[in-house]
Amino acid sequence: MNLKAIELKTLIPAKDFKTSLGFYQVFGFEKRYEDEQIAYFAYGDQVSFLLQNFYEKDLAENLVQHLLVEDIDAWYSHLNHIKLAEVFSVRMTPIEEKPWGMKEFHVFDPSGVLWTIAQNL
Repeated sequence: MNLKAIELKTLIPAKDFKTSLGFYQVFGFEKRYEDEQIAYFAYGDQVSFLLQNFYEKDLAENLVQHLLVEDIDAWYSHLNHIKLAEVFSVRMTPIEEKPWGMKEFHVFDPSGVLWTIAQNL
């Protein structure tokens, strides 16, 4: 019996599918597939998700994605440099050091999905 899992992807809701498509591309994800209902995004070989042309406010505003990175300062600098928060009118928090041994900051996507970008200390 082979119970090996290959991958786990989150389906992220989009209030405005076109706006969210642009947000994630500007963020730095590569769009590898798109049709009217779903888009497949990836960042390298380790990170991927599906953006769906579906929106439920309670789902979107309670969904959290946790992106663990090697260099949080580089990510923060990059997202500020491209003015992601300003261009898409979203909120981005400053980097904070957490008592559980991580540095992290948060970015909300245009639908209200919370992204925690973190680095182990």
